[in-house]
Amino acid sequence: MKITKINEDNFVQEVLQSDRPVIVDFYADWCGPCKMVSPVLEEIAYQQNEIKIAKLDVDAHPALAQQFGVMSIPTIIAFKGGKEYKRRIGFANKQILLDLVR
Repeated sequence: MKITKINEDNFVQEVLQSDRPVIVDFYADWCGPCKMVSPVLEEIAYQQNEIKIAKLDVDAHPALAQQFGVMSIPTIIAFKGGKEYKRRIGFANKQILLDLVR
């Protein structure tokens, strides 16, 4: 599976209405730890079909970041059934990220 880019127009459909658990990476292009977690998320996206991986650029979409109380990046939020399930701030390895939705 590929990583889904999230914005105000598709957030509800891609995340809240998803039939699969969704890991949303709230990131910025200039953020070092965000760049470190990106390949880990790409690996999960290609290996785990039962989990959707999405990315939201907080600089381009600050209202969504504010709506979910994102104060530091990367913030990674797992959603299940349209609700926030778990949250992690900062770099995380593959196992930690997978544990967010299990």
